[in-house]
Amino acid sequence: MPNNEPAAPAQDLSPAPAKSGPPREIELKLAASPEALETLRGADLIARHARNQGVTRRLDAVYYDTLDRLLDRNGLALRVRRSGKRHVQTLKRSGSSDPLARDEWEVALPDGTLDLSLLPLAEIGEPLASLSAGQLAPVFATRIRRRLRRLDYAGALIEIAFDDGMIEAGEKSLPVSEVELELKEGEAAALYELGLAMLDIVPLQVATQSKSARGYGLAFARLPRAVKAKPIELGAHDNADAAIAAILGNTYQQLLGNLAPVTTQSGPEGVHQMRVSLRRLRSALSVLKREIASPAFEPIGREAKRLGHVLGPARNWDVFITQTVPDIEAEGLDDAGLLALRKAAEPFQATSYAAIAERLANPQTSRFLLSFGALIERRGWRSGLPSEAMAVLAEPAADFAVRVLARTHRQALKRGRGFGSLRPEARHQLRLALKKLRYTAEFFLPLYEGSAARKYLGRLSRLQEALGLANDAATTQHLLAELRGGKAPEPELHFAAGAIHGWQSRHTIEAGRKLKRRWRRFEAANPFWT
Repeated sequence: MPNNEPAAPAQDLSPAPAKSGPPREIELKLAASPEALETLRGADLIARHARNQGVTRRLDAVYYDTLDRLLDRNGLALRVRRSGKRHVQTLKRSGSSDPLARDEWEVALPDGTLDLSLLPLAEIGEPLASLSAGQLAPVFATRIRRRLRRLDYAGALIEIAFDDGMIEAGEKSLPVSEVELELKEGEAAALYELGLAMLDIVPLQVATQSKSARGYGLAFARLPRAVKAKPIELGAHDNADAAIAAILGNTYQQLLGNLAPVTTQSGPEGVHQMRVSLRRLRSALSVLKREIASPAFEPIGREAKRLGHVLGPARNWDVFITQTVPDIEAEGLDDAGLLALRKAAEPFQATSYAAIAERLANPQTSRFLLSFGALIERRGWRSGLPSEAMAVLAEPAADFAVRVLARTHRQALKRGRGFGSLRPEARHQLRLALKKLRYTAEFFLPLYEGSAARKYLGRLSRLQEALGLANDAATTQHLLAELRGGKAPEPELHFAAGAIHGWQSRHTIEAGRKLKRRWRRFEAANPFWT
């Protein structure tokens, strides 16, 4: 009997057409020792894929800004670079959701004198459009020896630059030793893949700070700032495959954004935000693998867990030193020996930061970061999937979101059954389930409008906060045990530890009174995706 049903539409997993806009530079930067640079320059990998013998250039550049750093504050970097007798004026703008991309405008300068009128000011917009060259002054300079070659690699044309030299601001200077891979033609995945191939030859570290960012940091003694997660770019027209790419790309952007703050030990927030990025990533992989059991997710999740494990102790000591102890002092208990307790904790904090530095310098971390970037660019989760999983990738993102959110919500409710009689470990597992649910809800939030989603997330967040107090108290007790080192503490430290225990117990009891009510309110919340 003939089948008169219409054929199923073909699965279209092709990415959306690239949006038009300003010219863009797509570049991957890798820090390397001078010895590693020399080894790479002569490596067979480079020679085998090279189009040319390469050239060596001396690049001297001066970066300009207003006295109040107006350009820098707006994500702009303006320079005039001299190479031989040639001068080029370049403006770069950061802020893209793509961690490798920046807007870039370049124009030749006849005599090397700054001339803003040569730039497309209408396209660039404010604040540059309202400035004149007279309002700008040199801020810092770079002096770089660059060895350039062009490579054909993985279907792409890549310009590889071996840079060594100095960044100079007044009498201060900072050495430069790095490899830059700039995409000229093809797909950005090739940059990550070439980076992975080079990592097999010499140790390299993924670097996220441009020369201009390091120059501003040098000139003004400014450390890199921690980066929070940005809203995910996801629309109703997207399919599940695009949603996965957007979610993973968003966690990757936050992870890379906090590399510099953590590496330079800019403060507790960098470690916190990097840890958040890894938790968001692991939550995403956990909920996604239920829909598409891609083997590509497994190594990424494993390395994310390993790096997060190294960050954990530093975060715990940061909270103890910068939040727990000061909060107790603020309640009038500053005479309880807390200063001595804080001093005793500082060596533990320093040791935990040393462990992070060692981990970030490990080539395995660079391999994780490069592999993760390649996975996103190549959409590697598609590889080896059965036809039914490919059909899931082709479905509308909104349908995919409903199923993922509903399942994650059910899992949290299941963890909370018999809430009033849950043991501490069960409450801890509930807290983790709620955290995964919150991250998942935030991933898909752009697909939903109105107050229902905000109300749901508000109830979820307040419940998490109350559950977190008990976990914080348990963590603090563990840290105090580390400070004792299995021995009886000094009387002053013993008194301070008792003050902390009493203070946290009171807050935990107060939170406990609200817990049941907050659980009931969350349990009764209407899922915003239905």
